[in-house]
Amino acid sequence: MTGRPGRTGKGGNQAGAGDLLELVRSGRAVTRGALQQATGLSRATVGQRLDRLFRAGWLREGAGGPVDSPLGGRPSITLEFDDSHAVVLAADLDTRHARAAVLSLTGEVLAEHAGTLVVEDGPDAVLGELGRWFAELLTKAGHTGGEVCGIGLAVPGPVDSETGRVVQPPIMPGWDGYDIRGRLSRAFTDHTGAPAVPVLVDNDANLMAYGEQRTGHPDCSAFVLVKVSTGIGAGVVVDGSIYRGVDGGAGDIGHIRVGADALCRCGSYGCLAAVASGGAVARRLAASGVPAASGSDVRDLLAAGHPEAAALAREAGRRVGDVLATVVTLLNPGVLMIAGDLAGTPFLTGVRELLYQRALPRSTARLDVVTSRLGERAALIGAGALVVEHLYAPDRAEERLSEMGV
Repeated sequence: MTGRPGRTGKGGNQAGAGDLLELVRSGRAVTRGALQQATGLSRATVGQRLDRLFRAGWLREGAGGPVDSPLGGRPSITLEFDDSHAVVLAADLDTRHARAAVLSLTGEVLAEHAGTLVVEDGPDAVLGELGRWFAELLTKAGHTGGEVCGIGLAVPGPVDSETGRVVQPPIMPGWDGYDIRGRLSRAFTDHTGAPAVPVLVDNDANLMAYGEQRTGHPDCSAFVLVKVSTGIGAGVVVDGSIYRGVDGGAGDIGHIRVGADALCRCGSYGCLAAVASGGAVARRLAASGVPAASGSDVRDLLAAGHPEAAALAREAGRRVGDVLATVVTLLNPGVLMIAGDLAGTPFLTGVRELLYQRALPRSTARLDVVTSRLGERAALIGAGALVVEHLYAPDRAEERLSEMGV
C-alpha cells in the first residue's frame, strides 16, 4: 500500500480501518502521518478509522516513544497491534500423537500440551479429547474461553480449505469428508462454556511451512517444506501465502510413484512414502530385528546413533532427493526445508546427494537446503498465524468491527 495514495478497496471505497490495521501490523506504517501518506486519507479520516481500532482494543500506542513524522512537524506517537485482547488455540495432529497450545496473537506459546492421541480412533473421539485439552490449557495459561478468537488445526491429510474437510486422507481412516470445524467448535463450547469461534483446518505440512516461512524466512518468496514422518508431504508458500492447489492436494509428494513394488497405505504400489517415509524405514528395521514401529521410533534410534537406522535414513533421503529434484526444478524455491522424524544428518545427506546430482545447477544456485527451526512447534505456530491472518485481514476486520458495534 505504501506509495499508493488514495488506495481504494472493494467497490471503490477508500482504505478502511481494516486496511490501516494491516499497515500497522505489517510495520509498513506505524504513525498517523505515515498512515496518511500510505493511504492518501485526511488526518481527520485517519483519526476516525484509528478510533474504531482503539475502541475495539486492537491497537495501542507503542512503548518506543515519539518518532519523526514523514509529513514534518511534531514527532508522532507510534502505533502497534495490541496482542493482549485475545488468544488463539492451535493443535497439530499426527498419526499417534498430538500437540496443542494457547498462543498469543503474535505467536507466543502461553501454554502447551503434548500427548498420545490416535487419529485412527476417529474424528469424534479425537476432536472431543482436543476440546478437553483446550479447556485445561486455557486454565493453565490464565485465560478464559471468552478470550479465544479462533482455533487452528493441522491434520496429516489433504484438506479442502473452503470446507475444512479432509479429502480422501490415506492415513486418517474415518475422517474423509467429516465436519471437523463443526465438531471441534462444539467440543470447545462444551468444555469451556464459551461461544463458538471460527475453526480453520489445514494440512500439517502446509502449516509447518507457513510457520517456518513467516518466522525464519519472511523475505523468501518461494519456500518449500518437506515433512518426512509416518508419511511424506510438502508445504509450499509463495509470496507469503500457502499454495494449496485446486482442492488442497498440492504438495502430496508422498504418493508420487518411484518404481518400487512396495504397497502404500493409499492402496497403490510404488509410492514414495511406501519406501522412504519414517514408517517405511521402521518396517525395514523391524524386519531385521530392530524394535521400531513408527517414524518416532526411527527418530529415537537416529538420535542414539544407531548405524543401521542411519544407513536406511540416508537411503530414504536419496529416494526423496530424487523426487525433490523435480520439485525444485518446477518451483525454483529459495529455501527447501526438511522437517519431521527423519530430519537429521543422514537423511539430509542423502537428499543433497541426489538433489544436486539430478537438478540443473540453475535450479539450485540460490537454493538453501536447511532443517526445521521451530521443530515440533512449527505446525502450531503456523496454525495460529493462519487464524490471526484470517481474522485481522482488512475485509474480515471490517466485518468484525461492525459485528462488535464499533
